[in-house]
Amino acid sequence: MDASNPLQQLLVRGLGTTSLVADRLRSVTQAWVSSGRLDPAQATALVDDVLASLRGENPELEKQTERQVERNLDHLLQDLGLARQREVDELRGRIDRLEQQLRRLRSDSGTNDAGSFSDVPD
Repeated sequence: MDASNPLQQLLVRGLGTTSLVADRLRSVTQAWVSSGRLDPAQATALVDDVLASLRGENPELEKQTERQVERNLDHLLQDLGLARQREVDELRGRIDRLEQQLRRLRSDSGTNDAGSFSDVPD
């Protein structure tokens, strides 16, 4: 392994972590089978599903996880009182439409005085 290549180091560490997770999962499921908490077929299916997910072979689980992360992020930002980028973009669009309506109203009336909206730039 090339010690000066951080990408290679990251990849090797990721593989090592995945291997450790797989080994630990196998030992935990074996313990559950031994204690009668889990059926051997269920243990095998659980290990296979988790390992498939780690390899990126389970798109449905990935979608579920992504949706859950999105919900958690939405809740966190809401709790912090922060807006997501799409919300800011939506508000910008609404402001642009309102400014266009105001300009149309001003041009239709033939004057630049729009009463209480006079502080809005053209």
